[in-house]
Amino acid sequence: MERKTLSLTDCGIKMDGGEGRFAGYASVFGGVDSYGDTILKGAYEYSLKKNGKPKMFLQHDSFGLPVGKWLTAKEDDHGLFVEGEFTPGLSRAQDTYAALKHGTVDGLSIGYLLKKDDFEELEDGKRLIKRVSLLAEVSIVTYPADSAARVDLSSVKSAVDELETIRDFERFLRDAGGLSKGLTQALISRAKVVFGREEPGDYPEAKAMAELAKRLQTIRV
Repeated sequence: MERKTLSLTDCGIKMDGGEGRFAGYASVFGGVDSYGDTILKGAYEYSLKKNGKPKMFLQHDSFGLPVGKWLTAKEDDHGLFVEGEFTPGLSRAQDTYAALKHGTVDGLSIGYLLKKDDFEELEDGKRLIKRVSLLAEVSIVTYPADSAARVDLSSVKSAVDELETIRDFERFLRDAGGLSKGLTQALISRAKVVFGREEPGDYPEAKAMAELAKRLQTIRV
């Protein structure tokens, strides 16, 4: 599963009164993101026609309850436009809506799958994405990662350097949401240092490494 993220500014999110609805762009056409990908107009039409609208999650938590549903998911000349509604009475949905209105969450992120024929790989290693075989979900996320939604990477890298225990890694991965390839690699490097000095105990190193590997697989690499 690959992920791409836009900030609130680039999403152009608009709230709809007090009804728990909002709209914006989950993807924009024509730019080159931090992974070197350019998504072309028409890329989402295949999945939307075949698979219908994606799911709505918070922080790509596809094992949890969706926080709402996408009422509209369609392409226009600018990108992938989505309009969503939070689930009434769901506490996590209400909290997310409050955070979205307050601006304490920073963007929308798509989770999608590509097949070999869906993209053209260029000589410089960049990709032209012509079709998305499966647009599985569009999440509300705290940390946008793509070039159109860049966060202060220096602060994130500093936080990685400060991880000292396996418990620190658990909390970081739980709170961080989608991470870039570079930050995922930095996490793995730091994990080797931390786990190399952990004493066997209630949480053996082998189990810790297995858990971390499982979690890192859910992050864009």
